[in-house]
Amino acid sequence: MKYKSVFDIIGPVMVGPSSSHTAGAARIGRVARMLFGRQPKQAEITFYGSFAKTYKGHGSDVATVAGILHFDTFDTRLKDSLRIAKDVGVDVIFLTSEELTDHPNTARIRLSDENGSAEIVGVSIGGGKIEITCVNGFPLKLSGNEPTLLVLHEDRYGMIASVAQVLAKYETNIGHMEVSRGERGAKALMVIEVDLPITAGLVRDVEQIPHILGVSVLSPEP
Repeated sequence: MKYKSVFDIIGPVMVGPSSSHTAGAARIGRVARMLFGRQPKQAEITFYGSFAKTYKGHGSDVATVAGILHFDTFDTRLKDSLRIAKDVGVDVIFLTSEELTDHPNTARIRLSDENGSAEIVGVSIGGGKIEITCVNGFPLKLSGNEPTLLVLHEDRYGMIASVAQVLAKYETNIGHMEVSRGERGAKALMVIEVDLPITAGLVRDVEQIPHILGVSVLSPEP
């Protein structure tokens, strides 16, 4: 693994006790919240592997809910997140699974309300760093460290070029990009990590491209 700075090795500024089980869990929850785009009515959280065995003792439960409430890893409200979630009307359900996963610190989060739902699978890989491995059933590899545009679209020719033209219009460079799809000609998910913050105007222009089904933005922690 390559590190960008010494702070990647030391780990994040955070409320403890564990960077993997607390900061990583909070960041996975926060990605789920950003993808959903609003406060959910229900949060169903499934822990796997080490998370499933130690989530209460290591605070992975309160950390994940804090992320879903859009708290940063260093927010002192993190330890009270379960009470705060109840106070604001978020129904939290914790589940554990013995299903084998590629990484022991894996969580699946499904957020929902009367208008829809969103689901991610995330892995805490150490030092507070995470990797998102699935979004709404689409397998992918997303770090959450850079501004990221997620574009759900019909699987047809010209879609990548159309989105790239919008990014060029806003002078936004692509750092990493991948496309995940289920069946050929059905739906596909374009994931684009970029070098600059993603503006509302850029999102609006992408949404206006024919055959675009939805656009979400993930922003890294400040």
